[in-house]
Amino acid sequence: MDPLGAPSQFVDVDSLPGWTDAYEAEQLDSHQNPAEKAQVDVRSPFPYRKDINAKIILWKGDVALLNCTAIVNTSNESLTDKNPVSESIFVHAGPDLRDELQKLKGCRTGEAKLTKGFNLAARFIIHTVGPKYKSRYRTAAESSLYSCYRNVLQLAREQAMCSVGFCVVNSLKRCYPLEDATHIALRTVRRFLEIHGETLEKVVFAVSDLEEATYRKLLPLYFPRSLEEEIQSLPYLPADIGNAEGEPVVPERQIRITEKPGVPDDASDEEGLEADLSFIGSHAFARMEGDVDKQRRLILQGQLSEAALQKQHQRNYNRWLCQARAEDLSDIASLKALYQTGVDNCGHTVMVVVGRNIPVTLIDMEKALLYFIHVMDHIAVKEYVLVYFHTLTNDYNQLDSNFLKKLYDVVDAKYKRNLKALYFVHPTFRSKVSAWFFTTFTVSGLKDKIHYVESLQQLFTAIPPEQIDLPPFVLEYDARENGPYYSSYPPSPDL
Repeated sequence: MDPLGAPSQFVDVDSLPGWTDAYEAEQLDSHQNPAEKAQVDVRSPFPYRKDINAKIILWKGDVALLNCTAIVNTSNESLTDKNPVSESIFVHAGPDLRDELQKLKGCRTGEAKLTKGFNLAARFIIHTVGPKYKSRYRTAAESSLYSCYRNVLQLAREQAMCSVGFCVVNSLKRCYPLEDATHIALRTVRRFLEIHGETLEKVVFAVSDLEEATYRKLLPLYFPRSLEEEIQSLPYLPADIGNAEGEPVVPERQIRITEKPGVPDDASDEEGLEADLSFIGSHAFARMEGDVDKQRRLILQGQLSEAALQKQHQRNYNRWLCQARAEDLSDIASLKALYQTGVDNCGHTVMVVVGRNIPVTLIDMEKALLYFIHVMDHIAVKEYVLVYFHTLTNDYNQLDSNFLKKLYDVVDAKYKRNLKALYFVHPTFRSKVSAWFFTTFTVSGLKDKIHYVESLQQLFTAIPPEQIDLPPFVLEYDARENGPYYSSYPPSPDL
């Protein structure tokens, strides 16, 4: 905390000038209107978009000082890198950050992992690992760097974050050419905002003195601030501008291998084959597994082995996952009914479900199922626990047994295997009876994992209070029902 009367060292993103602000001021000074330009026949693949530009900030400064929802830390696979960005984040976040990082057990190249911000102004830190660059492995490095930026943005979207502060992910120690890396960073952010722009309010590129000139030179290519600047920038775009999401395009990966060579695409099983290929991508050899229609017929006849049944179930789950990744789920994310928080006493990831935030009668429950899969797929690969707050739910928030059965049937084996506990907080008698019938007669293997929790004090014996973000209404209800002791625990400001 700053001494009384001392100015804060942290910088509020809302106080920073946007990417278009200085440009529009220059246009006004020169008596030009950037919006009034002649009609042109040739447009850039990154056309002038005022709404997208309004979200972009280029700022020369230390990313650790940004007051936004999350900042990005670039590190190595063990999350112990000592580069200037990481060292500044560690200094300002405090010693708790190192303890938290040990629980993550590293991070693979291209992945993104989340921790709290601790003493930072930012609530979260998203850690990612950029690739080591060698010219002969350029294609792999480009794909990995794209994954860094894309996974950071996707994580921000899943957690309903408002603003993200990016450092330059490609650190000098990893030898990635700055200009090449900047092209990937800018186009990935641009494509993400084109598709999911409503989910983010601000994206800040925090750069150093050495990096600022490169970013200023390349930003107009991907975020032109007028039609004139768009046309002027067009000749300077690189030959490879990626696909619709900004991902580098590798021609040899576009070879499609179908199950029945020689059969036209429109004669194949559209639902099964196309969905699976779109999910498998470059791993298309995995599709060479026999006649799908024959397998389905054998399933109906009860003649398929257990292994084949599991294989078919996994294929069905992959279709759901593929659809979840392609669908715009921002309306479901905005409910803040499902989110990741800290870890329990055993180091398991804690996922929170807030029953009162699920307006069952007002939303598309299939999209809710897709959102659950989208958020949970990478969580369920490791051991985790669920905390379900039944607090103050009513008839409009009740998840019926048919939906829960469908969810249980759709998800793959890792969800069930790695779920270590389900804490049912503030249950009612009716909800206990419903849960008993559901776990006894509808699904198997779940009953022993459910723990009914009548008070937060009971929950805190399994999950430390600093490891779980509690909705304010849950705190208020518990203080009213179980005494005022918990009213002193500070609620999360963003929930």
